[in-house]
Amino acid sequence: MDSWKRKLRMGMVGGGPGAFIGAVHRIAGALDQQIELVAGCFSRDYEKTQATRKELYLDPARCYESYRQMAEQEAALPEDERIDFVSVVTPNVSHFDICKAFLEAGFHVVCDKPMTYNLEQAEELVTLVERSGLVFALTHNYTGYPLVRHARQMFQSGQMGQIRKVIVEYLQDFLMMPLEKEGMKQAVWRTDPARSGIAGTLGDIGTHAFNLLEYVTCEQVEALCCDKSTFLPERELDEDANALLRLEGGGKGILSCSQIATGEENHLRLRVYASEGAVIWDQENPNHMEFYRYGEPRRVLTRGHGEYLSDAAGEVTRTPSGHPEAFLEAFANIYCGAVEAIRAHIDGSPLSTDEYNFPTVYDGLRGMKFIYAAVESAEKGAVWVTID
Repeated sequence: MDSWKRKLRMGMVGGGPGAFIGAVHRIAGALDQQIELVAGCFSRDYEKTQATRKELYLDPARCYESYRQMAEQEAALPEDERIDFVSVVTPNVSHFDICKAFLEAGFHVVCDKPMTYNLEQAEELVTLVERSGLVFALTHNYTGYPLVRHARQMFQSGQMGQIRKVIVEYLQDFLMMPLEKEGMKQAVWRTDPARSGIAGTLGDIGTHAFNLLEYVTCEQVEALCCDKSTFLPERELDEDANALLRLEGGGKGILSCSQIATGEENHLRLRVYASEGAVIWDQENPNHMEFYRYGEPRRVLTRGHGEYLSDAAGEVTRTPSGHPEAFLEAFANIYCGAVEAIRAHIDGSPLSTDEYNFPTVYDGLRGMKFIYAAVESAEKGAVWVTID
């Protein structure tokens, strides 16, 4: 079957009224004109699903009252009509059940992070994906930026030498005020242990910082020592955390994440210092990356320069230098990678997970192991905990 003769058909679970990330996924999926949204269950409230359906001009027959109904009825449609994959953009408490239902119905999955509600679900999801042989993509979108891809290639190739120190920080002031008491949808579920899991900020943005560090350095964190804090009264989950890290290659690191950092908007910053040089990348200025070599002038690499950037960067660059690319494009790059893998699967030549150029179910498992290790360390008095 030649899947390249048509757009892939996407379904979506979640992303109804008031859901920020659902709209981001829809824009990212549509950006490169390879995907068409054709079906959805956008809310547990069917009236809200219908409201979103009208906004998106979707067929009423392809909008469902529940995700289970959607998985079953889409699977029953002729092969040339049913969705090719589903995008899961609900709070993480429901990720596992939704992903499981669609994998078992034979559909590929793109899932928002953190991957699951708890570690046991993450481990079971790995088993489900391996058993199915289907594509599973996790939207750690910061791995989609061209200069992040270039930084990874620099360390992966060995040209930067041995990693000695890594500092990654993700700072926001999003939860400085008790917005959950005002009914703000994004704050309500993130501060609720029943919906967010054992971690708050560590799960929401700490997993992004952890993933970015391991992605760029191409090294895993072996152990950590974490301290976490909650400042606002009546909140149960962490709002701020700081961790010391030990990398598998002998390097040391620091990870800091906070959602009560006054004045910070979305400050994700990575600094990697190695024996042959260093890089600094800031998500709020993503089209530039500082590059250092000892004894040489400091340089600023800019996105869009094929004459000195790697193919890894060029492959995810859409516009010429000086025309900024950022958050939505990075998200779209994750979708492009997933589309390539899904097309290969449809055409009977599935890629191995080593060939995927997007975060996978294994990255999701790493994120959950990070959360559990960090919480365990903090609750035991900031002791060292190994990440298996």
